[in-house]
Amino acid sequence: MTAPLHVLIATLGSAGDIHPFLALGQALQARGHRVTVLCPEVFGPLVQQAGMGFGAMGSTAQYEAVTQEPDLWDARKGFGVIWRHLREGLRLLPDHVQALPPDEPLLLVCHPLALASADLCRTQRPGLPIVGAYLAPQNLRTVHHPLTLGPLAVPAWVPMAWRRWAWRRIDQQLIDPLTVPDLNALRRERGLPPIAHFVAHLQAVPDLTATLFAPWFGPAQPDWPQPRVEGGFLLYDRPSQAALSPELQRFLAAGPPPLVFTPGTGHRHAAGYFRAALQAVQALGRRAVFLTGHPEQLPAALPPEVLAQAYASFRSLLPQAAALVHHGGIGSTAEALRAGVPQLVVPFAHDQFDNARRVRALGVGDALPARHASPARLRRRLQALLDRPDLAAHCATLAAQAATDRPLPRLCDAIEALARVQPGEARLKCGGEAS
Repeated sequence: MTAPLHVLIATLGSAGDIHPFLALGQALQARGHRVTVLCPEVFGPLVQQAGMGFGAMGSTAQYEAVTQEPDLWDARKGFGVIWRHLREGLRLLPDHVQALPPDEPLLLVCHPLALASADLCRTQRPGLPIVGAYLAPQNLRTVHHPLTLGPLAVPAWVPMAWRRWAWRRIDQQLIDPLTVPDLNALRRERGLPPIAHFVAHLQAVPDLTATLFAPWFGPAQPDWPQPRVEGGFLLYDRPSQAALSPELQRFLAAGPPPLVFTPGTGHRHAAGYFRAALQAVQALGRRAVFLTGHPEQLPAALPPEVLAQAYASFRSLLPQAAALVHHGGIGSTAEALRAGVPQLVVPFAHDQFDNARRVRALGVGDALPARHASPARLRRRLQALLDRPDLAAHCATLAAQAATDRPLPRLCDAIEALARVQPGEARLKCGGEAS
């Protein structure tokens, strides 16, 4: 039996990035541990509703500033936007840890982009156990198949030497020049040796790597970090918003299942997406639900066949939908798999292209990059998807498989086992880097 811990969960991103960590936090809390979630201030009420402690990692104003930048959704420039804002908060996690009682048993569970900050905490607490929790397969680097580099799906026949070369070029041109100087400046302040490569460093920081996606969605690769525990999709349902709005309930009852469109909760620059969606829906003669918390993106006038909502519980809505048309965020992808609903993934940036590729490979949907999502192409892809005779069976099979997944006990057991390791036996990885 593991003595009660204080588990700090450090995460960032949009609601889809926060939700899985809330599910994990609740499971750990149910085992008697104290859980504090450190995340953007805007999600503080969500964390508190889930019954856990909250600490702000970045203000609401900072979160809004990130989402206001159009380049956030550019396949090439998006990471640079994230890092420019993230580097302002690199000291927040070490400061929070320093303020805690030094004799309190502590363990960190971190979003991948919080791992650089977590490593700095070990100067205050040598041997501090750290878990790196990865939400999507794309977030764990590999040279093996399937390999997706931004919008480019690398064919299986491409040699390993070329794959390694491609990653080196990406590091040299796009990632390391942005990140390494900032991190090394902080490391010098704490007497730590410099790092050479950002991604290699992040993957070397944790004592345990946890995958928060189903193995059948993203099978393990030989070059992923060890030790590792395979988890599964952690789906969190907001208790205060589980019921659909009366307006949406009436709309669903008034006609056939609608198409549901969302570009993601954090997307504020999707006016073109919604314009194309409206034209495609009208050409198909279908009903639709448009989901966005930023109504300024919507066409000025929507016909009666299209209903806009700021938020709707996917668990309640998707079983009543004909298909989900979404950006390819891992949370939306997992919710559609759980509901057994067809997907058309319209990726913009980040891990979305890889998630789209996996949806297509599983036979439960199709993909159309956002830059190609004209009304005519959207209409054709949706029509082909809805006309597939095998689609319902494929989606039902995957939904049944998802329903059997029980990742939380496995993840909690692995985290507690890590906490039982004595500090002297733990791997002290300050400055460590994957070879």
